Amino acid sequence: MRLSLRLLLPDAPPLSARERLRSAAGALVGILATGLVARLALGPTPALPVLIAPMGASAVLLFAVPASPLAQPWSILGGNLVAALVGVTAAGTIADPIVAAAVAIGIAIGLMSTLRCLHPPSGAVALTAVLGGPAIRDLGYGFVLWPVGANSLLLLGIAILFNNLTGRAYPHGRTDARGTGDPAPSTRNGVTPADLDRVLAAYDQVLDIGRDDLAAILSQAQLEAYRRRAAGPVTCAAIMSRHVVAVAPHAPLHEALSLLREHRVKALPVTDEGARILGIVTQGDLLDKTVWERPGPRLGLARRLALTLARGRAPHGSVEDIMTSPVRSVRADTPIADLVLWMQDAGLSHLPVVGPDDRLVGLVSQADLVAELLAEAVGNRDAAACGVDAAVA
Repeated sequence: MRLSLRLLLPDAPPLSARERLRSAAGALVGILATGLVARLALGPTPALPVLIAPMGASAVLLFAVPASPLAQPWSILGGNLVAALVGVTAAGTIADPIVAAAVAIGIAIGLMSTLRCLHPPSGAVALTAVLGGPAIRDLGYGFVLWPVGANSLLLLGIAILFNNLTGRAYPHGRTDARGTGDPAPSTRNGVTPADLDRVLAAYDQVLDIGRDDLAAILSQAQLEAYRRRAAGPVTCAAIMSRHVVAVAPHAPLHEALSLLREHRVKALPVTDEGARILGIVTQGDLLDKTVWERPGPRLGLARRLALTLARGRAPHGSVEDIMTSPVRSVRADTPIADLVLWMQDAGLSHLPVVGPDDRLVGLVSQADLVAELLAEAVGNRDAAACGVDAAVA
C-alpha cells in the first residue's frame, strides 16, 4: 500500500520556502495586475470578459516554473492564440459542443506541437472558446484578440518584469556566453549536447525542461560525483541500497516470491527479529531449489529428504529451506575495490551490508558495483582529458 501511494506522488526535487513564496507572490501580482489593467481598458461596465480562467494555469507556469519550455513567451502567446483560433473555428462549424470541444483540443495540440508553442493552459483556452457560453460565442474571432490576446500579453509582460526583478532570468532560452557558438568547456567532455540530442530523440517525449538546463544539471552532477570520488576511496555506503526488503526465515516460499515480484528485486536478505543476517534468498534459489506448480513454488521430494537427513526434522516449505547460509556480508566502510574479487571468485550477485552491531543496513548488487566502476572510469578519463586541454592551453 505504501509503495502504491509513492507511485502516485511526483518525483519532484525539493523547493525552498523562498522559491515557493516567490512563485505564489508572482502569480498573485500577475493575475491582479492583468485583471486591473484589463478592467481599466474596458471601462466601468465592460461588455467583454476581463479575465478568462486559463490565465490562472498560465500564471502557474510563468511564475512557478519560468524555466520550463512550456512557459516561454512564444509558448504562451503562440499557444493561446492558436488554441483560440482553433476553438472558435470548431465552435462555429461543429454543432455538437462535445464533439467540437474534442476536435478543438486535438487539433490545437497538434498545431502547437508543430509550431513549437506547446502551452498546457491553451487546452483550456480552446475549451473556453467552445463551451464558454453565448457571451464567448458571440465574440466570434474577436475572442482571439480580446480577452485571449490581451490577457496573454499583459500576463507575459508582468512575468518578464517580476521574474527578472526577483532574480530569475526570463525569458529562459538558450544562452551562448561567449557568443561564438562553441559549447561550454564543461560539456566538451563527458555528456555532450549531441549525446543529449540523440537520447532525447530516442526518448521521444515532451520533457518539462530545456536541453541546455538538462546539460547544465548533468554537468554539475558529474562534478559533484568527481568531488566525492576525489575525497577518498568509494565505500559500500556510497553505492548500497538502503531501503532493503528483507524476509523472515519462517516465511512461506510464496511470500518470498511475492516480495521479489512486488519490489522488482532479485535477492532478499533473510534476517531474524533483530535484523541480523541469517542468509539470503535469490531468484536462482527459487528456480533451482524448488518445484514449480500452478499455486507456486514448493519443495521437491529430493530436497525434502536431503533437508530431513541433514537437520533431523522435516522441512516446512519456508524460506530457510532454500536460502543460502551462511552468507558473506560487508561493512559500510568497506572499499568497493574489495568487492570485485569477492563477487567474482564466489559468484555472488548480492552482498548484505551490516553496521557495527552486525545489523542489516544495506545491500550491494553487482549492478551497483558495475555502475560505480563505470562512472569512476568515465570520470578519470574526463579528468585526464581536462588536464591535457589545460596543458595545451
